Amino acid sequence: MTTAPVASGVPVTILSGFLGAGKTTLLNHILTNQQGVKTAVLVNEFGEIGIDNDLIVTTDEDMVELSNGCICCSINDELMQAVERVIERPEPLDYIVVETTGLADPLPVAMTFLGSELRDQTRLDSIITLIDAENFDEVVLETEVGRAQVIYGDILLLNKCDLVSKERLEAVEQKLRDVKNDARILRSVKGDVPLALLLSVGLFESDKVSAPADDQSLDHSDHDHSHDHDHDHGHGHGHGHNHHHDHSHHHDHSHGDHADHQAIEGFTSVSFQSDGPFSLRKFQNFLDNQMPQEVFRAKGVLWFNESERRHVFHLAGKRFSIDDTDWTGDRKNQLVLIGRDIDHKTLREQLQACVAPDAGKGFS
Repeated sequence: MTTAPVASGVPVTILSGFLGAGKTTLLNHILTNQQGVKTAVLVNEFGEIGIDNDLIVTTDEDMVELSNGCICCSINDELMQAVERVIERPEPLDYIVVETTGLADPLPVAMTFLGSELRDQTRLDSIITLIDAENFDEVVLETEVGRAQVIYGDILLLNKCDLVSKERLEAVEQKLRDVKNDARILRSVKGDVPLALLLSVGLFESDKVSAPADDQSLDHSDHDHSHDHDHDHGHGHGHGHNHHHDHSHHHDHSHGDHADHQAIEGFTSVSFQSDGPFSLRKFQNFLDNQMPQEVFRAKGVLWFNESERRHVFHLAGKRFSIDDTDWTGDRKNQLVLIGRDIDHKTLREQLQACVAPDAGKGFS
């Protein structure tokens, strides 16, 4: 069997993983550690990766070029169009990395490369699934998407290993092997793994997905939506905000106001915005005493009445981090919270109550 035709295409790695597993941190690791390799990273919003301005050469509406020859392309429409856009560039590419959303089954993404004209221009190298060592549990495995991410992952990258005990790591690994007995498992802290172990590994086996067309496992075409552009968090930004919280508050889960995003297996997202700053004390009280345990993931930019700084907020499970930077645009609060069967109305009211009394009102 000859491999020449396969080797001629641009190798592609699909980066999968549940909410908050650390996909964006790994993407940053890939972008900043490339040496002489021209890589295109396709993400839902490259603005959220936080690329160092010193690395950026040029930028336009949906693409950033970096000084190391890499490019970062935003998937604003169809994945296939984004791939074609980077392939058609005059400078030849060495590699493509595609980040899926935290609520995406990687299989439809793989099928985009295997079942379209892209198969003549690319070759699928591997699917890497990031696993949050701290927050991964049976609940994730019980979801169709979470289970698919493990089953179809060629490499399972157990991330945030510094946050848990050795016993916890071994227990999570055993859970993963119970689902996938031949799993190739790597351990990492902040996605820091030698790139040679992740890229150009040739692990993807097409027979894994050559299921009959009517197989239910292929019927996930509606899963790859922009539910989350995932970031790592809880890894400390030098401000002592990595705390554990017991979100033991229960709410009546009316399913009203699900207009933000279509629900996938009960997961929905709430967007909140205010033109006035939060009261730091009130927001702290919200985190400590009101945040529903059903909120699994949150991220956003926070403006506090008591601070001149811009605060980037991430939460996964019971751990959150806040990193302060300088403002570059209009000051406002912008938050997205993702959870399962969350009460949108109550959550919005609680966040609105955090706005300082003398601040302007308004939320999306």
